[in-house]
Amino acid sequence: MATHFSLCEIIEMAIQIEKNGYAFYTTLAESVTDEKASVVFKFLAGEELKHADIFKGLLNKSCDYQPEGAYPDEYFSFMKALAFQYVFTKSDQGKALASKVKDVEEGINLGIKAEKDAILFYEEMKRYVKEEDKQIIDELIHEEKQHLIRLCELKGGNQGEECKGI
Repeated sequence: MATHFSLCEIIEMAIQIEKNGYAFYTTLAESVTDEKASVVFKFLAGEELKHADIFKGLLNKSCDYQPEGAYPDEYFSFMKALAFQYVFTKSDQGKALASKVKDVEEGINLGIKAEKDAILFYEEMKRYVKEEDKQIIDELIHEEKQHLIRLCELKGGNQGEECKGI
């Protein structure tokens, strides 16, 4: 029998993603010598904390909610697979990953991947939150996309495969 995540567990994963994002960007900001990159990483760290607080609010009001849909079991199986592939759903992964970064470019590239993964996770999560909460998730997705753009600009425009189409 497959194990499935509840909506509350998915929101808790989103909180963990944001906490790990904070640790990741804070560690990068403290370790790089490039002042411009440090400023961007500090900004992104602060944004991740704000997002965690928003998800905590959703968690508090959504824990008794059961998502509707024709195939909720398939949805939860998909979210489980997505979560286990996403490095920032595991506690302390953000700081551990950032501490292994060799240079600013690698940090930027990992940040770009993390932002893209978060966008994908939140797009899927949005399908099963209450209708009135979808706008909140949309706003968070928009902010994650802005973070992605900021990292691509820091990288030097649309250089590299990770920034194409942004």
